[in-house]
Amino acid sequence: MKIFPTASIKELDAYTIENEPIASIELMERAAQALKAAFLKHYDAEVPIVVFAGPGNNGGDALALARLLAEDGFSLTVYLFNPSNRLSPDCEQNKERLLAEAGGVEFYEITSQFSPPTLTDKHVVIDGLFGSGLNKPLSGGFAAVVKFINASPARVVAIDVPSGLMGEENSYNIRSHIVRAHLTLSLQLPKLAFLFAENQEFVGQWTLLDIGLSQAGIDALRTDYTLSDEEWVKSLVKPRPKFAHKGNFGHALLVAGSEGMAGASVLAARATLRSGVGLLTLHVPRCNHQIVQTTVPEAMAELDDSMHCLSQVPDADSYSAVGIGPGLGKAAETEAALLRMIETAHTPLVIDADALNILSEHKNHLFRLPKGSILTPHPIELERLTGRCSDSYQRLVKARTLAEKAGVHVVLKGAYTCIITPQGTCHFNPTGNPGMATGGSGDVLTGVILALSAQGYSAHDAAILGVYVHGLAGDMAAASNGETGMTAGDIADYLPKAWLKVAGK
Repeated sequence: MKIFPTASIKELDAYTIENEPIASIELMERAAQALKAAFLKHYDAEVPIVVFAGPGNNGGDALALARLLAEDGFSLTVYLFNPSNRLSPDCEQNKERLLAEAGGVEFYEITSQFSPPTLTDKHVVIDGLFGSGLNKPLSGGFAAVVKFINASPARVVAIDVPSGLMGEENSYNIRSHIVRAHLTLSLQLPKLAFLFAENQEFVGQWTLLDIGLSQAGIDALRTDYTLSDEEWVKSLVKPRPKFAHKGNFGHALLVAGSEGMAGASVLAARATLRSGVGLLTLHVPRCNHQIVQTTVPEAMAELDDSMHCLSQVPDADSYSAVGIGPGLGKAAETEAALLRMIETAHTPLVIDADALNILSEHKNHLFRLPKGSILTPHPIELERLTGRCSDSYQRLVKARTLAEKAGVHVVLKGAYTCIITPQGTCHFNPTGNPGMATGGSGDVLTGVILALSAQGYSAHDAAILGVYVHGLAGDMAAASNGETGMTAGDIADYLPKAWLKVAGK
């Protein structure tokens, strides 16, 4: 599913109007019908509604929705804010229709002084002040209205975008001038800002409403942002031939663990083995030999010369793919061994955890990574590589710069994990849940991506498919065990069922 910058949404609307063809007022009516259907899933006619409509097309949507809800017996009070005495044509037409066709609606057009209503916890506010076209913070009277809404105990439903929230970057926005919605009804496609953690307090729960924008227009319009969907991810899965043998599915090397951190290597190894790899060799310090041989008997163990940590360079080019980092530690000999591996390896590397932390202190080695390598940082690890960021948008910008300059794929972990290609395209992942915010979850992801890389998947497909399946396994674990009680081991345990679902079986 494509995610367009808000500047492109007008192009898509215009394309639909011209090529369907459909009048803009009829497209607005279609949006209002979709908004009404979604609203009725949450509220019945017993709730009193207060509508705050702005002078543009978002206000027109709100007025059209108000008319439809009034026809269904809802009690509504409508405030249309028109301080410039200039409404968009469609907003003007929906104002006239509301006044002519909707009986019993209290309607106030605000051109100067606003006497705010009393809002209680029984009220639902429909926010239709501004849509996705804002490019600067709200100020003056509109900012005051937003503060009034946010100070009330009412539930808030935002049309398309909470008023005051910009569609992409909000680094310099004024957060107190943004509506805090409980539910956002987004028209046709999500907005990039919905996927950033700091905007959760404004967006609340969000859902997409199909308003029939042209699919041909969507297909033709270019964007660097997508949200992975199940159908597309399933298309990436390679069938396993009937006469295949273990040699057909690659030999992965996992370099992981140090004294006291054997668990990370075990979790990553279990995930690798549960994601279709043919063979797995674990390179571990001698202190972890018995642990990994006992807990992961399907893997072969290659012992480092050191008792406590990585100290020597395995021959990476003897393997199909190499994963390095889980539980590795940052001992001086480990640092030296990792840097030597990067300097000599031609095999794609999946780099996580302490391997990333070591790289952050030797940034020149980022540009020596083998082609097809994948970095899997969480936000703090990324900032060690790229510098501090004030918010998720700036973090995404810096991650894109890193991917492009180093020629690697970056998996920026978190809710809506983003897979960033060396070309700068960004694929956000929809699976996963807060229960996965637990130690070892990233080690499991490293194992899944390593297994796919070893099987010959491109870095692009391995990252997208691996992140999706990892999140899906987490969702299955949460459904069974609850988010609070689940562990990283549960995610690894549910990988086979996740693969079954992605394979369509």
